[in-house]
Amino acid sequence: MNLDQQLQQLIERSPDDGVTPTVVEKAVAPVLRAFADQMQQLDYYVIQTLEKGWVLTTLSNRNQPGVEKKVIYAFASLKDANAFQETPDPNLIAVSLPVTHILFQLFALSQVDSIVFMDTPGNLSQGKEVKRPDLQQLVQIQLKNIPDLPKPPQNNIPPDLA
Repeated sequence: MNLDQQLQQLIERSPDDGVTPTVVEKAVAPVLRAFADQMQQLDYYVIQTLEKGWVLTTLSNRNQPGVEKKVIYAFASLKDANAFQETPDPNLIAVSLPVTHILFQLFALSQVDSIVFMDTPGNLSQGKEVKRPDLQQLVQIQLKNIPDLPKPPQNNIPPDLA
């Protein structure tokens, strides 16, 4: 899928609550496109467990002991994804996913600080990092530029129901 098709799929799969499709189309999709345009591939391989959980890697800062961040690696090729594991683990598999869908998941993965895209096949030493706060901040800016954004449906459950 090209980027337009990937983004259209995200819009179509968003909950039809009167708000979310508009938010995805007008705020999220332009931000995802801006980041995806910086990548060399349309699809990347992400290592996941058999239960479909993405594998997190904790990185430590050599200059600042105690400073860590959790990242997910996305690889340009299946060969690179497999080579990244020093010892093959039969409980892990590499799956191909559209670049915009990987970026979109970064919103939901609160325990993840960044996704590192290993853009060049055969090069596992240099990647492009996309930080979750950067993605979120740009979407917030986009949201402010949407005129007449519909309000989400109100929850009519009384606060003292319990």
